[in-house]
Amino acid sequence: MSGHSKWNNIKRRKGAQDAAKGKIFTKLGREIQLAVKQGGPDPATNRTLEDVIAKAKANNMPNDTINRSIKKASGSDAEEYEEIIYEGYGEGGVAIMVRCLSNNRNRTAGEVRHLFGKYNGNLGENGCVSFMFENVGYMILDRERYTDEDTVMMEAIEAGADDVVAHPDYFEVLTSPSDYHEVHHAMQDMGYEFMDSGLEYRPLNYVQVPDEGVRVSVENLLEALDDFDDVTDVFHNMEDTDEED
Repeated sequence: MSGHSKWNNIKRRKGAQDAAKGKIFTKLGREIQLAVKQGGPDPATNRTLEDVIAKAKANNMPNDTINRSIKKASGSDAEEYEEIIYEGYGEGGVAIMVRCLSNNRNRTAGEVRHLFGKYNGNLGENGCVSFMFENVGYMILDRERYTDEDTVMMEAIEAGADDVVAHPDYFEVLTSPSDYHEVHHAMQDMGYEFMDSGLEYRPLNYVQVPDEGVRVSVENLLEALDDFDDVTDVFHNMEDTDEED
């Protein structure tokens, strides 16, 4: 993959998740609650909820915890979460998009702005960097498990995928955002299990940051944003120096 390694990102995130299960479960619980609010508590008829539950199980979230989150979202005293996208720049001109689930816009905006400023970045207006990204659906398949490239590509396209990209360690199934849930569900019905999947903002081009000090500053900002409970995803266009493929 040009720019950065999805495989590296998956491994880094898995390691971070293993080290902070409680925080990950809090974020997943919010995603479950939002999905229930938007489409109801039955994963059989709510594809978004079905996907979030699959994501939660992939992160070893206990079934009891998942069910509590669903029940909590269905109650009269459920908290109201909304998705908010923030955009800005880190040092070196690195474009950053931050996806949040928040029940308090003022708190979330204040903390995101604080973190950008703390690490020499600038939080901008809506649209200031989003034109540098495209919104795509993706599903990652481990090539150690799925070894027949022709079969994977044929079945993914049959399920409605736009493209399948073969990497040394994994296959990446790509879809439009509008087709993502249908393709995800169709491939699950075929028996596929994903290492990772979701909707993401993918950079159209990447920025090289040769200065080590600037790179560390950007990495610290990305880590701090990811550590904030209200943040579900952080996307950026900094070139990955650890790229393996």
